[in-house]
Amino acid sequence: MAQGRLEHANITVSDIDRSSALLQDLLGWHERWRGPAINGGETIHVGGDFSYIAVYTDRKPHDRFPKGAPLNHVGLVVSDLDAAERVVIAAGLEPFNHADYAPGRRFYFFDWDGIEFEMVSYD
Repeated sequence: MAQGRLEHANITVSDIDRSSALLQDLLGWHERWRGPAINGGETIHVGGDFSYIAVYTDRKPHDRFPKGAPLNHVGLVVSDLDAAERVVIAAGLEPFNHADYAPGRRFYFFDWDGIEFEMVSYD
């Protein structure tokens, strides 16, 4: 059977630079690529050596996305959950739903566009 891994997810955001900076600060990632995209838009690939999140904008105004439409959340693993929470708060975002159950500690937050992220630590 073939083995696979998630290479990337592509999300639409209102400000690709702001979203890229948040992901870099949260995860120690870097900008892998930036360039023009479909429908006159622009994309930044922000990630590590083997995976990334493509943050895309079509430069058009959008309403905040409703919860769970179509994505429930993006889960991201960090080694220091407390440090990640400080980054989220410094960005003006609000952590919620803190929990500590197997297999790890976690909290959630919504970004500026209503995309929900789960931050988890297995340490």
